[in-house]
Amino acid sequence: MKKILKPLISVIAIGAISLSINIDKNVLANNIENTCEYDSASKKNPDYSTMNCLLTETALSYDVPPEIVKAIAEGESGNWRHFGSNGEAIVTADNGIGIMQITNQAGYNQDRLKSDIVYNIQAGVKTLDDMFKRKDLPSINGGERDVLEHWYFAIMAYNGTKPVNSPIVQATGERNANAYQERILQIIDKMELIHLTELPFLREHFQYDSNSRENIKFSAMNYPFDLPLTKSKYFFETNQKVSATTTNVKFRTRPSMDSPFSTLREGEIVTITGPFEYEKVSTKKNHFVWYPVKRSDGTEGYVASSYLNYSASTPTPPVTPPTTGNVDVSKFADYNANQYWAEDFKWAVNIGIISGDPNVKNPSTGKYENLLKPYNNLTENQMLSILFRYFKPSELASTIANTSWYGDKNYQLATKYSLPVLGANTASKQAIAGKDITRGNFARILASMHYGKTVSQSEAIKFLRDNGLTTTKTNEEFKPNDSLARAHTVAFFHRYEQKFNN
Repeated sequence: MKKILKPLISVIAIGAISLSINIDKNVLANNIENTCEYDSASKKNPDYSTMNCLLTETALSYDVPPEIVKAIAEGESGNWRHFGSNGEAIVTADNGIGIMQITNQAGYNQDRLKSDIVYNIQAGVKTLDDMFKRKDLPSINGGERDVLEHWYFAIMAYNGTKPVNSPIVQATGERNANAYQERILQIIDKMELIHLTELPFLREHFQYDSNSRENIKFSAMNYPFDLPLTKSKYFFETNQKVSATTTNVKFRTRPSMDSPFSTLREGEIVTITGPFEYEKVSTKKNHFVWYPVKRSDGTEGYVASSYLNYSASTPTPPVTPPTTGNVDVSKFADYNANQYWAEDFKWAVNIGIISGDPNVKNPSTGKYENLLKPYNNLTENQMLSILFRYFKPSELASTIANTSWYGDKNYQLATKYSLPVLGANTASKQAIAGKDITRGNFARILASMHYGKTVSQSEAIKFLRDNGLTTTKTNEEFKPNDSLARAHTVAFFHRYEQKFNN
């Protein structure tokens, strides 16, 4: 259950200021109650449509994506419930109160947390907002508030930055599907019908003792993920053109699951004609909302927010292919001019096939610095990024992802060029893309790309040996089953460049 670190309404010594803060919150609560036509004095669980409204409007008042708030309320309360069958607020064994499971803390009106659903929701949303603003938690990219994946660490902190919530299980290196934030994101997938991008964290990013209750220590404070992330679907504007996200999107006559419908084709552009609306059948539980839209032929109807995309009106600019630069590699704290890989990394950074990791914790110094991490292993997906930046930079930049999975574009191109990859954009093989690639599999992929056809591992290693890309004399000496390190990767590509393109 979530632990409240700060009271929602600070008690300030100057009484007039304290009073004005409380009045502002009361005005906000009254406005939300009026908007959602709910009487907090009723002390009853509202119907699903009304609860959707209360959660959504409170989230928007704090500039928090409603998808996040509704998923947390679902995870904390089990079914958007605040009151039990006895008419009293649900209080758990650890004193978590009500729909947002606000833990009993000084500074809150405890009776009101129990009796007033809107006050309880406000407390939860304010706490989540505070978590997002914390400077001791990592951020994702630029930390834009309307991007759902950017709230990953705020959601974690809502429950606690304890070892149990580490994104990666330290002992195995596997994804921790039972972490609080992972379970909340799965609720968004299931109930809001939005598939989020899985962020490719590494085991080394999270330091903790699994037998301790101490907080996780974060070795990176910012993750610059070059991935297709997901903007909240609650900020479409009237007259904005949007597109259908998939095939057979239901185009309904009313904002209800019970209404007749026709279908939109994938990518079909429609125009938003007004603000979103909530489900008209109060007993139907939807996390999403309905947008009124108009088709190009003038037909008007409603589409669930989950199935609309910003892409029609706000296209994502294409990634610029890497170009040769003049990067001073000495800016990387772990660069060593005396190592065998020094010139290889200098070349790779300057042609743009690798960029290093900015502002991550250096285990040698304890400082946050720019690192190349030459001795870290590469995953198959990371290696494919380097491969296509080298061989097909323009095509990689212009390829459009078909899904929100982070490896989508790489594996589209791997399929196109018949590369012998182990991962794929399927439920059973996406995880493989995030695992270490072996030296043998790398050799096969590189040689297959070179020849334009799939080759065996023995043929691939012979290709490397015959062309001076490796100094090993036998397949056994090449160690095909060992993981591929970053330093070895840039050395292979640099030698390939010198052999075939000089």
